Amino acid sequence: MELIGAGRDADVWALDGTRVLRRYRHGGPADEEARVMAHLAEVGFAVPRVHDVSGADLVMDRLTGPTMAQDLARRPWRAHAHGRLLAGLQASLHAVPAPGWLRRRFATGNPARDRVLHLDLHPENVILTPDGPVLIDWSNTAGGDPAADTALTVAILRGVSLGPVRDTGLRLFLAGFLRAAPADPAPRMAEVITARLADPNLLPAEAHRLRRLARRTPGGD
Repeated sequence: MELIGAGRDADVWALDGTRVLRRYRHGGPADEEARVMAHLAEVGFAVPRVHDVSGADLVMDRLTGPTMAQDLARRPWRAHAHGRLLAGLQASLHAVPAPGWLRRRFATGNPARDRVLHLDLHPENVILTPDGPVLIDWSNTAGGDPAADTALTVAILRGVSLGPVRDTGLRLFLAGFLRAAPADPAPRMAEVITARLADPNLLPAEAHRLRRLARRTPGGD
């Protein structure tokens, strides 16, 4: 198999021209992730088709196209438009009620108001296929308050630094995202930053930037 992608806790291997194997490095089960993806496909949300799941292994369609992050690196002038596109994807996702079997995180307190949350929505998790954008990596998915999902995307983007020139593009991207964001992130921002800082995969530089953000956030430390 050919290694074609690697995240913070999983690797992606090409099985052939049409399928990939996504494997957790630490052996976490992928059953609920596969179930979420199947559920979203049933309601018409664009996700990779799942062929098989076994323990930590998930076999899915191999998608063709760059990630949104790769497209931004090549065409930085699209930053604002891509920010709005990401917000549109999130809005479509938040239209899907959270099924009763889905674990809850950042819950609203009213199960009928909980929606499917991605909880890792950023440009590297969007593939721009010829048929349209497809959202990948559903390992963090839960049911809960859409404001928390929006706040987490803001926290992820605020924690990144790409250098002075590319940071300008990142700010334009974030401005586009917030202009079209489906929910106000403010009510959940402090809570989300705290949760993000507890992530063992967080890099020290990201943690430093998030602590600075927390100090400027109402309700933060």
